[in-house]
Amino acid sequence: MQVETYLFFNGRCEQALNFYRGTVGAEVTFLMRFKDSPDPEACPPGAEEKIMHSTVTIGGTSVMASDGRCQGEPDFKGFSLSIAVDDAGEAKRLFDALSDGGTVDMPLAKTFWSPCFGMLTDRFGVSWMVNVAE
Repeated sequence: MQVETYLFFNGRCEQALNFYRGTVGAEVTFLMRFKDSPDPEACPPGAEEKIMHSTVTIGGTSVMASDGRCQGEPDFKGFSLSIAVDDAGEAKRLFDALSDGGTVDMPLAKTFWSPCFGMLTDRFGVSWMVNVAE
């Protein structure tokens, strides 16, 4: 059994993938646009160039993403993507990059489990936790 995260950006997937390439080094390993689907009924009206399915690798983890039905704002609630790094300098770099245009929910700080931990919501509404493993 394998469990993977699938994010639906409701029309902003390509922007999100470009953002994650620049911030966390995401590598797109698969991308299919709606216009390339063998099922023409799978395409929402006007969404031919939108992303039907993509897979990206962040570190050693795969995350799937799509524009979904391209209807309204994404609603990411009840979960966070968590990044563990080896040092505070890398944590700060990632935290600052991901929070650009987003919201800092908990600034980077020392906690009882980590020398450096913080939480943010990025410009697409995805919640992230950045943690230095002790």
